[in-house]
Amino acid sequence: MQTELSRKLGIEHAVFGFTPFPAVAAAISRAGGFGVLGAVRYTAPDDLERDLDWLDAHADGRPYGLDVVMPAKKVEGVTEADVEAMIPEAHRRFVRDTLAAHGVPGLAEGEASGWRITGWMEQVARTQLAVAFDYPIRLLASALGPPPADVIARAHDRDLLVAALAGSARHAVKHRDAGIDIVVAQGYEAGGHTGEIATMVLTPEVVDAVDPLPVLAAGGIGSGPQVAAALTLGAQGVWLGSIWLTTTEADLHSPALTRKLLAAGSGDTVRSRALTGKPARQLRTAWTDAWDDPAGPGALPMPLQGLLVAEAVSRIQKYEVEPLLGTPVGQIVGRMTSERSVQAVFDDLTRGFEQAVDRLRRIAERSGR
Repeated sequence: MQTELSRKLGIEHAVFGFTPFPAVAAAISRAGGFGVLGAVRYTAPDDLERDLDWLDAHADGRPYGLDVVMPAKKVEGVTEADVEAMIPEAHRRFVRDTLAAHGVPGLAEGEASGWRITGWMEQVARTQLAVAFDYPIRLLASALGPPPADVIARAHDRDLLVAALAGSARHAVKHRDAGIDIVVAQGYEAGGHTGEIATMVLTPEVVDAVDPLPVLAAGGIGSGPQVAAALTLGAQGVWLGSIWLTTTEADLHSPALTRKLLAAGSGDTVRSRALTGKPARQLRTAWTDAWDDPAGPGALPMPLQGLLVAEAVSRIQKYEVEPLLGTPVGQIVGRMTSERSVQAVFDDLTRGFEQAVDRLRRIAERSGR
C-alpha cells in the first residue's frame, strides 16, 4: 500500500489513522502507518505534553502527527464564559430533564466535567500548537478546514505538512488556495463531522479539483479492498478513524460502550447535531433521538451545544447509562465485530488489499486476451 505520499513521509503503508488515544497512534505508526493524535480534548497544555512525550517514546522513531480543531477565522476577545452566557435556560432545562428521565446520577461535589469541546477556541488551539511545535510531528491536520495563515506558515517553517478535511470539492479548492498540502476527502459515511456527499463520489471529485495536491480518502473505509478502491479513485492514501475504537490499545474506559460498538450494524449511526451543534455521525441513542425530536428545543449552533452538553456527556459516560451512551463513529461500525490489536487490523488491511489487487490484475489480464 505504497504511494508517492507514503514514500515522502517514510511510512510503509499509506494508511493515516486518526485517534484520540496516544497508545493507538503509536501502534499505528509502529505498524507502518501514520498515527495522528486528536488534540481537541486537551484543554490543559500539560496533559498534551504528557501524552506527546509518551507517544514520541513509543512510536519507535516512526513519524506521527497531530489533529487540531481550529477555525480559519479568528475571533478576538471571546472567552469560554462569554460563550456559556449565550446558552438559553430552556436548553439547560431540557438537558436536566432528559438526564432525570433516565436516572443519570450527578457528578460528585467538586468533580469537574471530564469532557469539553473547547479545542475549537482560538486560545485553546494555539496553546496546543505551542506544545506540539516542540515535538517532531510530521503532519498538522485541521478538522474544520485550513488553520489560520500564520499557523500554516509556522508549520511550513518547521517542514511540517498541513492537511485539512473537506466534505466537498468546493471546500477542497478553498483549502488548496489557503496553502495546505494534503486534502482529506471525508465522505458522508465517516464518523464525526461530515458533509452530505458519499466517499465514492467525493474522492474523485476532490482529486480532480485539487490536482496535483495529494488526497486522502476518508469515510466508511475499514478493509483492504476499500483501500484499493480509494487508490483506484486517485487518492494517495486513506484516513481511518472509527476502525481503531474497538482495538485493544484504545482506552474508551467503558465496557458498555465497547459492547454497543461491537453489536452495532452499519445502519445504527445517525448524523446529529446533539454533540457539537454541527452534523456529526455517531451511534444512534436515546440522547440523539431526544435532540433530533421536533418536539424538543433543537441543538444549538457550534460551539454552544458542545459546552451545553459537556457535563451531561461526562455523567452518561461515567455511569455507563446505556440508552444514552454513544460516541462519534462511522458506518464502518458494522465491520467492527471483535476487539483486535492495531497490528491485527493492519494485517487484515494488507491481506485484503493484496487480494483486491490480484482480482483486478486477473480481470485486466482476461480483458487483454
